[in-house]
Amino acid sequence: MTEHGNLRYAILALALGAFAIGTSEFAAMGLLPYFAGDLGITEPQAGHVISAYALGVVIGAPLTSIMGARLPRRRYLAALMAFYGVMNLAAAVLPGLAALTAMRFLAGLPHGGFLGVAMLYAADALPREHRARGAAQVIMGLTVANIVGVPLAGWLGQSVGWRWGFALPGFIALLSAWLILKVAPRVGGNPDARPWDELQALRNPRVLWLLAVGAIGFGGFFAVYAFLTAAMIATTQAPAYAIPLALGVFGVGGTLGTWVAGRLTERVGQIRAAYISLAAMAATQGFASLAVGNWQMMVLSSFLLAAGAGLVIPLQTRLMDVAGRAQNMAAAMNHAAFNAANALGPFLAGLALTAGWGWASSGYVGIALTAAGALVLTMAIWHDRASGAVADCA
Repeated sequence: MTEHGNLRYAILALALGAFAIGTSEFAAMGLLPYFAGDLGITEPQAGHVISAYALGVVIGAPLTSIMGARLPRRRYLAALMAFYGVMNLAAAVLPGLAALTAMRFLAGLPHGGFLGVAMLYAADALPREHRARGAAQVIMGLTVANIVGVPLAGWLGQSVGWRWGFALPGFIALLSAWLILKVAPRVGGNPDARPWDELQALRNPRVLWLLAVGAIGFGGFFAVYAFLTAAMIATTQAPAYAIPLALGVFGVGGTLGTWVAGRLTERVGQIRAAYISLAAMAATQGFASLAVGNWQMMVLSSFLLAAGAGLVIPLQTRLMDVAGRAQNMAAAMNHAAFNAANALGPFLAGLALTAGWGWASSGYVGIALTAAGALVLTMAIWHDRASGAVADCA
């Protein structure tokens, strides 16, 4: 097999791991009513299972980066994905709420480390001018999961049993781990690396500024997406197929948007691509507010919302340039920051809804958070200039 062929199959193996993560993370939300009913608990109590996963992501990003500092990236990624698969299978078979919550927390631990370092691995394997393309190819596995994996897991959960909705991504994750070991080139890793070097990312202002852009700016996306289906049910007389359609076109939009973000970052540079992504996010969030009450327009807004949300690509490649020797930590923390956005956006949008501002208010909250993210990005550039760093990269 040629070196090019090896790399292509390695990226596919990594994208399959991202597919498993996307399926598990997003399907869990749709499975919530089923495991709540089976376990005899309320839906708010079942929501703790979702929160436990997000907490695991935030804690696991720095933890796995430190633990894997000296491992070759191939072995590190395979180990994370194997652990992810085992924890999903454990969630599928162990009885009781406590066990399910614990397994979902543990499943969250490798999430950020795998996605971040997988994107880093793919980007480093390509020429510098195509790094963003490599990162985008891996993360597209996450977006394709919303087209194929999440509906399939949801169908299994509804027709066979909710436990199969967790078992499916567990099996896919184990397959990904095996393929990574089989086809990924033996590159990367530093046996002399020190965990302290990875921790330096958390003391690097340039890294922290970029993480803040993702944690705040991407919160606007989640502010809208979290309440999109609820708003459709509450404000329209949509047919039964409207919500599955909205979820399906969301996955298509995300896949297209990720591909475009990779090409855009290569063409105009990381900072300009980040600003364009933020502007696109604000525009689609405004459209989502205007679309409330019309289910056809809300389905379209689901597609546009996902298509405009390519911010992770320019931020990930930018972090590669500013993280120094703490590449793994910075890459993993980028995904932890996006999970923090997943908590911040719905929380603030929920406050707006509770205050009686109406379903369209989630879009207004989204625009405010996205604008705040653009402001933080501007401050990050000012910091770079003040410290004598280069403000943009081609």
